[in-house]
Formats: sequence, structure tokens, C-alpha cells
Amino acid sequence: MLHQPLLCGSRAATTAHSTLFASSLSGGINASRTSFAGNSFSGHFGLKLNTQASGSKSNSTGGVFNEGRNSGKLRTSNAHGARSTEGVTEEEALQVIESRPSWKTFPGQAFPLGVSEVDNGINFAIFSQHATAVTLCLVPPESGSMDALDGGMIELALDPHLNKTGDVWHICIEDLPRSNVLYGYRIDGPQDWGKGHRFDSNIVLVDPYAKLIEGRRYFGDISMKLFKFLGTYDFDSLPFDWGENCKLPNIPEKDLVIYEMNVRAFTSDESSGLENNIRGSYLGVIEKIPHLLELGINAVELLPVFEFDEMEFQRRPNPRDHMINTWGYSTINFFSPMSRYASAGGGPVNASREFKLMVKALHSAGIEVILDVVYNHTNEADDPNPYTTSFRGIDNKVYYMLDNDGQLLNYSGCGNTLNCNHPVVMELILDSLRHWVTEYHVDGFRFDLASVLCRGTDGSPLNAPPLIRAIAKDAVLSRCKIIAEPWDCGGLYLVGSFPNWDRWAEWNGKYRDDLRKFFKGDAGMKGSFATRVAGSSDLYKVNNRRPYHSINFVIAHDGFTLYDLVSYNCKHNEANGEGGMDGSNDNFSWNCGFEGETDDASIKALRSRQMKNFHLALMISQGTPMMLMGDEYGHTRYGNNNSYGHDSSINNFLWDQLDARKNDHFRFFSKVIEYRHAHKVFSHENFLSKTDITWHEHNWDNYESKFLAFTLHDNSGGDIYLAFNAHDFFVEVMLPTPPTKRSWFRVVDTNLVSPDDFNLDGLPCKGNTYNIAPYSSILLEAKFSLENPPLTIVQ
Repeated sequence: MLHQPLLCGSRAATTAHSTLFASSLSGGINASRTSFAGNSFSGHFGLKLNTQASGSKSNSTGGVFNEGRNSGKLRTSNAHGARSTEGVTEEEALQVIESRPSWKTFPGQAFPLGVSEVDNGINFAIFSQHATAVTLCLVPPESGSMDALDGGMIELALDPHLNKTGDVWHICIEDLPRSNVLYGYRIDGPQDWGKGHRFDSNIVLVDPYAKLIEGRRYFGDISMKLFKFLGTYDFDSLPFDWGENCKLPNIPEKDLVIYEMNVRAFTSDESSGLENNIRGSYLGVIEKIPHLLELGINAVELLPVFEFDEMEFQRRPNPRDHMINTWGYSTINFFSPMSRYASAGGGPVNASREFKLMVKALHSAGIEVILDVVYNHTNEADDPNPYTTSFRGIDNKVYYMLDNDGQLLNYSGCGNTLNCNHPVVMELILDSLRHWVTEYHVDGFRFDLASVLCRGTDGSPLNAPPLIRAIAKDAVLSRCKIIAEPWDCGGLYLVGSFPNWDRWAEWNGKYRDDLRKFFKGDAGMKGSFATRVAGSSDLYKVNNRRPYHSINFVIAHDGFTLYDLVSYNCKHNEANGEGGMDGSNDNFSWNCGFEGETDDASIKALRSRQMKNFHLALMISQGTPMMLMGDEYGHTRYGNNNSYGHDSSINNFLWDQLDARKNDHFRFFSKVIEYRHAHKVFSHENFLSKTDITWHEHNWDNYESKFLAFTLHDNSGGDIYLAFNAHDFFVEVMLPTPPTKRSWFRVVDTNLVSPDDFNLDGLPCKGNTYNIAPYSSILLEAKFSLENPPLTIVQ
């Protein structure tokens, strides 16, 4: 097992977290100097060794470096740079090694960006249009072991005349180890904030194209809360074995049932029954695949799995400094899997391998993997309280949207907005997406606040955003599901009008809102409810778009759970310390007569009915259904509508509650999903025609009506009748005449208790009427009865 690496000048200098890139509580511990005795450092093509920390200057005469002073030198800054605006509370000590490893250097090549292995060594390339100086910072391992780092930082200043092509700075180093090297960059440039620059050469920055990120090894380790993130690479490991008969599920979009989930929260709770070293990890997901199969879903949509800093709020005193970010909507790097989702603190290389193991196992089970990706902003926050780790210090003016005064625009609600349609940033995003498809075999992406991706470099909306078109047309991404969250925090609401090129699907926010309003009993919602369950043709029946381009959902991660939706009228976010200021106030929820927990049996029964009503409606609707992790057992966050998921204890999947409810709530949910898979009338390829559906309604303009019934017609005669009653009284309906020689059989009645609420074989209906209870739903199927068995053809 790999342990937390000691990233310091020497092992003798590790007291009080004086590790390199970690915080030194004393602010300036003198670490002993480690030299590479007997080695020589050969410089070529005018490359300069940076010794500015010691006050001595290196020069190159005839391509050979002069050695600096023999004593160890310290570069001291705070944990994230010297500027007071970074606002951190502790300092760190960085050691620059001036001894001479036996590496040869070459100018290198501009592409590919990031780190690559070339014929004559390891090539480093980074884009910065406005930089005036770039220094590559390296921390080499001892004997190639991550837990045996016995050296310090080596800094190589790149010569702009030799190590720069266009706006790309590059260098190739011969004999550099093929793995376990940590690296970053110091970048300097204009100091004019009014023109959008935020350069600070005190900060060691993460390469935007780093494929692996090294940081703290254990999730939420408060002792390492100021730990610095650096890139690393691995050219030693063998290619991952996907198997000779590796096949992607390739499930048609119309047949998907999506399960939105968080990797860590899914198994981190003790009730998961997993060993402690794999709880909350990619491997933990593998252990719970049987649960996903039993539930019946065939795609998981993983909350962000790109590297993020869960301790970001604890870097400085602030109202959120008690929080841990469990959801990950705060990306540090777009290519690297979250390293603290590796088992047993295994680090980035193991995280990469275990992520692939997870994808391989899910694919073997017939489950697709969709990633929730955040390309609208990064972790680097705003100007008053920046958290500079990468893009801001590399070229703020290129990577972020700015106003005319050089100030950050904020359409993400998180302090900055990625400049997505700038050619360089657009290519970064495309390269990232392709990387996850080719390297990790993922099946699709859900784009967080995707309306940001529809804005120009000045923030104005674009009718044909280049990035959105490029994603839709890209050959590598052609097999992928691409899903937009079609709004942003700047008011660009594009539900039904998101630029799509007939490829993009959308989170249908109107579906969510209209179903919530109908089932809570709002007047005038019958027509809207009918439109939503029929596939939202008012939004998506244009050009070649299909019903499955509507991602239907009632519940998602950033709001009430299903249980909360029927238990609370208002937010109750006391646990997260934000005083109810977070999340939306417009949740269209109904507490069924009492706010919060209650022992009243009638209220508890009504809540159970309502949850079943929502689930049934979701699974019989045309389009692609998505449910949230935990809804299958009635998970609650105690009214916590927290849009950032900062309190891990209230987001965990509670397996003991699932076990307690498997005979009723879970059974109903899984059976209804199974029923959807078995009946294609719920997943039409095209929008419904008059021959596909009959509406049993003659008074659509009745504002007070809260009842809807309709029949979905099956070509073989197995019609399905559905009725939804959102009134607070019984409604007796006249059933339509079933197809010839068939009778109506009751499959679902949400008013009944388990197991009578769902009967796959169905119970024959008596008579031609049905009395539907208040706040309940029914599903009847036309089947052959014993009196009218199906005709058997003998050949």
C-alpha cells in the first residue's frame, strides 16, 4: 500500500507538516539540502537553471550550467502564493535544489500539450499567450518510489528564444524518470489587472493538460487541508486490459434509465458493509453493482470525478470554513480522475486504474457510464478571494471571461466563468472529452450549466456556439450521449431551445416543475402535465429531435430528495451553516400536511403514495428518465436543498435504510422500472401520434381539474391505461373498452400497500369503472383473460 508521500527537501525536515507543497505551521523551517552527489547537469540550447531563491544568478556559457552556492536555499511563500488576496492562513516552505542531475535537455516540441514521451526523453509543453517567463518545476523521486521522495524542487527556466513556439512553451528532458515525477510551472507576465492579467510567479501551477494530479491522499484529511496539487505522469505502467471481447453497452437513448449518483457518497457510509479501505472509492461502486442491477437502471450519471479540492472552503476563515465539498463541482484539472476516490489512499496512478476497473465492471453488467462534467468554471474562485492553482496564473485573460475593465465575469455563480468559446479553451475542452472517451471508455457526458458554453468571449449569448457544434460533430464523441443542463446563473435559460444539431439532449427543467406542481395539487396544471408525460413535443419536436432528447427528472442532486419533496414546504438547511441562503426557494414541494418528520400514520401513508406517484409518472413518460441515488429507499437530507453538497453526512447513501424498506418502497421502484423496460409503449422513437395515444379528456380548459387519464396503444393489443388523481377526493372513472378479447388488469394502484401496489401479472378489474383514491395513480394493462385466451396458431 502506498502511503502519503513525503514531499520535502529531506526526511529529516518533516516536522509540523513541513512537507514540500504542504503547509509549514512555523512558516519557514530550514530543511537540509540533498544533493545528487557525483552527477552532472548538462545544459543544451541555452536553457537556464533558475536559482533566484538563493540570490545568485545562473548563466550559460557554451551550453553548460554553472553551479550555484552549495548551501540549501528556501523559497518562502504562503500556501497558494505570496499575494495577500489569496487569503490563506498558513505558510509553506519550498526548497530549490541547485545540485546537478545528469539530465540532458533539448528545446522540445510544442505539441501535444502536457507531458508526452518522445524518442529523446520526456517532453513538457504548456500554452501561455501573455507570459513573459515560464519555469518548469520538477520534484524527482528517489528510486522511482512515490513514498521515497528525498529531493526537493528543481526549477528550469525556459528560454523564450529556444523553448517557445508561437504561444506554447516547451522543453524535452532526457533520462527523466518515466513515472513518479511531480511537476508544475511558475509563470510570470504583465501585472496589469485592468487588462485581465493575474500572473504571480510565486505560485507553482498545475498543468491544464496534466493527465494525473498528486495531492492529499485521503478524502477530507484536515491535517493536509492546505496541501498543494501538482501534475504527475506514468509511462511505466502497462496498458490497461479492457479484455479481448470488450464491448461497449451502446444502449439506445430511448431505452436508458439513468441513475444520478456520487461515487464517494454511494458507499462511504459504514452501513455499506464494505471494508474501510474501499468505502467511498471507485472499487466500492463495483461492489454495489448488484444493487444497481436489482433496481433496474442501465446508466449511471456520476457527479464530478475530475480532480477537485474538497477542502477548498477551509483555506481561510469564512462562513463556510467548516464544510467539505463532497460533490466536486469545483474542478482543478479536466483530464485527471479524482485521486482521493482511489482505494486505501492509493494516489493518482491507482485512481486511474481503479476508475477503469469500475467502468469495465459496469459495462460488463450492461450499465453505461455518463460523467457530469463542469466546464463552465473552475475552482479558482473570484478576485476578492482567489484560489490560484492553474488557469488564473497561466493566462487569466485567455481562460476566463472578462469585462472591459479586466474583471472576471460570473455566469456560473462561482466567481469565474471559463472562456469556453475561445479557440484555445475550446480545444482544451474537446481534448479533455476525447481523453475520457478513449482512455477511460466512458459513454457520455452531462454538461453542468451548459448555457455558459453558449456564450461568446464577452459573455453574450451565441446562436451557434462553436464549442457546442464541435462537440456534436466530433468523430471521437459521435458514439457518446451528450446532455446539457440548459441554463446558467446569468439567466440564459435554454430549455427546449438549446443549440443542438439534433444531437444534444437536455435536462428538462420544465418537466420537473410541471410534475411537481401537478402532484401537489396546483390548479391549471393538467394540460402541462399531459404535455410532459407525452414527451414535451412543445419543446423538442423540431427538426430531427426526438422524445429521448428530453431527460425527464423530478429529483436531482441540487435540491430536495424525493422524500424531502413530500415532507417539506420550505428549505431547512441548518446543518450546513449557510442560514438557508443556499439553493432555490422555488421547489414546488408539499409536506402533505406537516412540516418534517411525523408519527402521523395518515401523513406518512400520503407521502408514500406521492413518492410512488412521482416515480410511476417518471417511468411511463416518453423521453429518458433519470432518478437520484437514494430515491429508491426514500432518502432524506432533512430538507437540505444545498446546491453544493458541502455536508457529507447528509448526502451519504444509507444502506441500512435501504434494507429496512426493500419489501415495499424499493420493491415498487424496481418493479416499475422493470415494467418500463418490458413495454416499448413508454419509449417511442418518435413523438406520439393520434394512433399511439387516446386522451380520455373532453374539458381541457377546466382550470380546477386535477385528474388525467389516457391509454397508450400497443400494436399487439396490449394497451395500457393510466390515470393520475391529484384531487383530495375519490374520482370514479368509466374505463375505456379494452381491445378485442382482452380485459383490463390492474398492475399498479399507488393507494395500496406493498405488495398489492404492484402486481406484474395483474388482477382483473371488476366492472367497467374504477374508483381512484385521492392523490393516487393506477396503471391497467389489457390482457387476455381465462374466458378469452390468446388464439394459438398451429402450423
